[in-house]
Order: sequence, then structure tokens, then C-alpha cells
Amino acid sequence: MIHTGLVLEGGGMRGLYTAGVLDFFLEKDLIFDYVIGVSAGASNATSYISRQKGRNKVVNTAFVDDWRYMSLKSLVKKGSLFGLDFLFDEIPNRKVPFDYETFFSSPITFKIGVTDCITGKPLYFDKEDLDKKLTVLQASVSLPLVSPIVKFKGYHLLDGGITDPIPVCQAMADGYPKNIIVLTRNRGYQKEPVSRPLSLLLEKKYREYPNLVKAMLNRYQIYNETLDYIEELEQKGQTVVIRPSKKLEVDRFEKNADKLLALHAQGCKDAAAVYDRINSIIEG
Repeated sequence: MIHTGLVLEGGGMRGLYTAGVLDFFLEKDLIFDYVIGVSAGASNATSYISRQKGRNKVVNTAFVDDWRYMSLKSLVKKGSLFGLDFLFDEIPNRKVPFDYETFFSSPITFKIGVTDCITGKPLYFDKEDLDKKLTVLQASVSLPLVSPIVKFKGYHLLDGGITDPIPVCQAMADGYPKNIIVLTRNRGYQKEPVSRPLSLLLEKKYREYPNLVKAMLNRYQIYNETLDYIEELEQKGQTVVIRPSKKLEVDRFEKNADKLLALHAQGCKDAAAVYDRINSIIEG
């Protein structure tokens, strides 16, 4: 395995881009010994660790028209826009089998970023903390307003992208100064502050979690500061950043399978374009 960190941003259905990058890595047998991700990034990492090339492409395109996958009907009936039972039980156990054995026996260190709703701080769980329902992973993909808070080991958890959207600092704290970072936004993207109407909605919805509300309102600053830091790391030659080279035509809740497949292909292509640079980082 390669002693370099792999850092994966979230982004909902934009995660098809990450899936394409990871499939290219599997094709080239680029297996990193440390992977950290949040939200869709963490979810995509599982099939990379289980070495199931192409699995995430199937999972994220074959069921987009099924209401149990993602729909307002699911939000009304199940309390979550994304059908968590469907995603983490029906699909991996019956429809597109997940190789639990290879995943759990892998020597790769896998960190899943989540948000502690009580403290408003990020938490990181290890692969060993995952149960068969992948509860921590469910928490990491549970988006505010459209997903329920996940309770696990006494914690109240939501989307890891709220408090540490691109967890490169955690990777470095864990002993990985060199990292490959996969982003799901184009170069030059900057996150905007939350609008006043949305901030009022968040304050009302999560009035029992004032630290969570504060974190969500400050998220844009954390995100933009992290991007600035990543740019510094790029200039120092400590990281290779893979990001969409073309303007994104896919949003967080995209259901157009053709667009999603095109985004996956773009991820493969963009990863191939920096393959030599990745090898330079690895060998440096």
C-alpha cells in the first residue's frame, strides 16, 4: 500500500465524480493506506476499500428513479430525503452486494467525519466503529433539514461536511503530511453565507442544538479557509488536488442518470490527467 493520505470531500450526488476518481485508482492499483472522508466522500470510500470497482457508479445511477433512494415521498414517509434503509440495507445486502469481508479485513485506516450536534464540533470514527448497518456512515450522509439526527454511542450526529467539509487537517494530524485530495467543486468556487430566511429556519429546526446552528452558519468560512489552505499545500508540493475540470452540471440532489454517468467519466479522466503528479508525490 501507499503511505499517502486520501482525503475525500462530500457533495451528495456530486460524489459520482469521486466515484470515478476512485475507480481509476483501483484500475491502477493505487491503494492508499489512509482514507478520510465526509458525507458522500466517506460513502464512496467504502467500495474503494472493499476493492469493488464500478460499484458506486451502479449504486448511484441505477436507483435514482426509485422513490426509496431519494425523493420527497421518502422525506414524508421516512423522515429522510435519502432512504437510509434502502441505501444501507436493501442495496448492499440484496441488490448490489457489498463485500463486507474485504472491507472489514482491509488494513487501510479509514476515518469517517461526522458532526456532533451537541458540541457543534467534528468527530472522526474509525472503520472499527462501524456496525453492519454502517450507522456512522449513515450519520455522515445525513444532511440538515432533510435527514433525521442519528444517535450513536450517546452522540447526536449529522453530516460530517458541516464542521469539516474537507478533512485535510485531520489527515495531517493523523501523521499524513502528503495527501491526495478529491474535491467536488470547480476551481474558484467559494461558498456563500447562509441566507437570512434559511438561517431562521435552521435556528427554529435545531433550537435544541445552538452549537450546531452556529456551526452551520459558520460553515462557509471554514470551507473557504480550508480551500485557501489547500492551495498553499499545492504550492508547496505537499498535495495533489483532483477537482472537476469542467463546469459542473450536477447538483447535490441530481437525478439525471446520464449527467451522473458523465460526471463519473469526468472523474476518471481528471484522475488520469494528474496520474504522473500523484506518482511524484508518492515517490517524493
